[in-house]
Amino acid sequence: MTYQPIEQAITACLLEMHTKLVEAEQIAKAACACAKAGRPTEAVQVSMDLDQLVYDAGRLHDASCLLLRLSEN
Repeated sequence: MTYQPIEQAITACLLEMHTKLVEAEQIAKAACACAKAGRPTEAVQVSMDLDQLVYDAGRLHDASCLLLRLSEN
């Protein structure tokens, strides 16, 4: 099996994972700011946007790991 396309796919997955985690970090910071300002309800509402980003990042990581394992066979 040619490794170059797999390497490119792994790189693409990891770059997208990084993008999602950076966005999640920004949301987490906003939620913390709300909580520190005494607005816990708003903080939780803001943090709800983290669910999909964290899920997607996890699946991208899973895909990267699977591609690597497949390339080693």
